[in-house]
Amino acid sequence: MEVVRLAKVSKRFGRREILSEVDLRVGAGELVALVGANGSGKSTVLKLMVGLSRPTSGSVRRTARIVSYVPDVFTSHDRLSASAYLRHLGRIRGLSSEAARERSSVLLERLALSGGADTPMRKLSKGNAQKVALAQALLAPPELLVLDEPWAGLDATAHATLRELLSETAAAGAAVAFTEHSTETVRSTATRTYELHERALHDVSRPAALTEIVLAPGPELDWSGRPEVVEVHRGADGTTLVVVTGQHDAVLLSALSQGCSVRQVNAR
Repeated sequence: MEVVRLAKVSKRFGRREILSEVDLRVGAGELVALVGANGSGKSTVLKLMVGLSRPTSGSVRRTARIVSYVPDVFTSHDRLSASAYLRHLGRIRGLSSEAARERSSVLLERLALSGGADTPMRKLSKGNAQKVALAQALLAPPELLVLDEPWAGLDATAHATLRELLSETAAAGAAVAFTEHSTETVRSTATRTYELHERALHDVSRPAALTEIVLAPGPELDWSGRPEVVEVHRGADGTTLVVVTGQHDAVLLSALSQGCSVRQVNAR
């Protein structure tokens, strides 16, 4: 299902044309990476996707009701603590105080916020402020998640956790779009990749690397609705799932939580 579409979108700032007749579709379950040189227009595309900017010409269509956005610069000069800030945003997004507290606590624990959740946000380092920015975007399950250089400033542990969170969000049916400079991060996370060059968008996706997950005979689960599961092979000796590499952690977690036993995990 198409979640957001840019159709022949052009964007000017004064006399300078940033984008020229850009076409882009992002569907539910997809992880789309935008790459390109600094100043190529990546951030502009993201702002158009979430409605923070309007096209000079062309159209932007969104079907998502819940849209979450992580900017490239997150202002953290606030007297609120990280936990208080997230609880406040959670209530704005319709969560109860308790649900907002529990969800923010889980996210900050997974991202390993240094200094504790009660640290005033103005005292957070850039990396820890980025963790709060990521947590606020994931408080309520988004249908469209857009992130501008979300790995910037993160430590190695949080770097891996973010990839897991994005894969889980896409597996839950959201459309995810992000910008990133690291080729390895893009390769291991994105299902499609586009490069912005000379105001135009070019599909530079490579065939996805695949991983086989071999499950022992057990619960007969329906994997057909998981976009990261490319193939399912069932036999008397168990089930083999062919999964997009970089998104297999979420599949493994789902299998184990539903009582499956994992026999092997192999690069294909």
